[in-house]
Amino acid sequence: MAGAARLRRLVERDLAGLDPGARRGWWLREALADDPGTPCPPPVRDGTADVVIVGGGFTGLWTAWWLLERDPGLRVTILERDIVGGGASGRNGGFLTGWWDYLPALVANYGPDAGLAAAMALDGAPARIGEWAARHGVDPWFTPGGTLVVSSSPAQDDAWAGILALARELGVADRYVELTRSDVQARCATPQLRGGMLVPSDASVQPARLARGLRRVLLERGVTIHEGTGVTGLRADGAGVRATTDVGPSIRAGRAVLAVNAWAAGWKRGGFGHRMITWSSYMVLTEPIPDRLAGLGWTGGEAITDCRFTNHYFRTTADGRIAFGGGGGRAGYGGRLGHWVEHDRGSTALAARGFRRIFPMLDDVALVDAWGGPIDISSNHLPSFGAMDGTDGRVLFGHGYSGTGVGPSWLGGRILAALARGDHDAPEARLPMVGHRPRRFPPEPFRFLGARVIREAIVAAEQRDDLGGYVPPPLRWLVRVPRAMGYDLGPE
Repeated sequence: MAGAARLRRLVERDLAGLDPGARRGWWLREALADDPGTPCPPPVRDGTADVVIVGGGFTGLWTAWWLLERDPGLRVTILERDIVGGGASGRNGGFLTGWWDYLPALVANYGPDAGLAAAMALDGAPARIGEWAARHGVDPWFTPGGTLVVSSSPAQDDAWAGILALARELGVADRYVELTRSDVQARCATPQLRGGMLVPSDASVQPARLARGLRRVLLERGVTIHEGTGVTGLRADGAGVRATTDVGPSIRAGRAVLAVNAWAAGWKRGGFGHRMITWSSYMVLTEPIPDRLAGLGWTGGEAITDCRFTNHYFRTTADGRIAFGGGGGRAGYGGRLGHWVEHDRGSTALAARGFRRIFPMLDDVALVDAWGGPIDISSNHLPSFGAMDGTDGRVLFGHGYSGTGVGPSWLGGRILAALARGDHDAPEARLPMVGHRPRRFPPEPFRFLGARVIREAIVAAEQRDDLGGYVPPPLRWLVRVPRAMGYDLGPE
């Protein structure tokens, strides 16, 4: 097909100038250039704390924040193997969402009442995060433009109808605005975008700026942060928890919080790898084109996602660029996260292809950067929180955001802070994802092989849909196999 040939030619040109993984992602480089922050070196001697947090991403940072909000005198230490924001919190698309787009999954997993309660617990979180940033002098480019969920091919038309019907049934229809094709075109005038819905309460941020801003505020409040400090083990006993590190010294604490997201899949204890798949997701970035964005009418700050399973997600930046992401990256084997997850040119090509298809009027615009990283896919696409087995409630965990954790990690931090304080009667500690264990995936090598086969089938089917091509019935059947088996890993 002529469309396929054009895309292939453009993507080959794009890849010639892109080297994913050669340096830190653009978000983090931009944030560090603006404010490199106070150094947080590894510990030089053994230490103690009331709570030790493993992981300096959004979940760990918000956990520390909520702990000090409830008890300012607590001694909190964060151990981060890289730098704060170096993982997914500094590489994602910056979509600051609640759980309104996940309402069907919440209800399907927890029932109407508990599912709605979970959505309501995160209601208004984007605005509250924006208020937090303004109050503390953090500039994460907070943009309250909402999330625009759209169809980018006829196969996706009315994909949001089930959400809207369920919302009406539960009395929360006002959280959404259904849009015609003309409405969508008025917000972003590219011919590939069709009808859709708007979630007005959502926003977008520069995620690395938010992570680094949290870092600064926590340091000012007395939190100890050690960067460049990998944790090699957590051992619970009657006296508490001992976190051993790869730099020598250890930290003893009353409780520990494991907030490492995709890296939990490779954690030897806890069995987390049986309940998640690590998958990569990549972004590409244009040169600054503010005049072209104005020509598209895309000036309202809307963050946009289409309705593919391997979805395209894209938004504008403060300096007039388009940051464009594509799901459907490679799956990892046995929770291992190595060179492949940051240097994947194939997944970069998928993101570039999506950009070139959706914005054909920007063929002359250069893609100047690309980066990616792992996401933690749970079997129900929802996070889970709780205590690691065999630790008497002293080692807590939270992960499984499945690529949408920027907003939900704010609530995740509240949940983990309540559990770390032993406040099991707090409203957030009684939400249905607390103590819930998602369904196990098959053991390796079947998990990896199955994920790879299904991923290739989904990518192939959706690329054919994109261009109006024929999708053979066996391929349609294959991509629906995970759903039939009870896993949220493919189209309905």
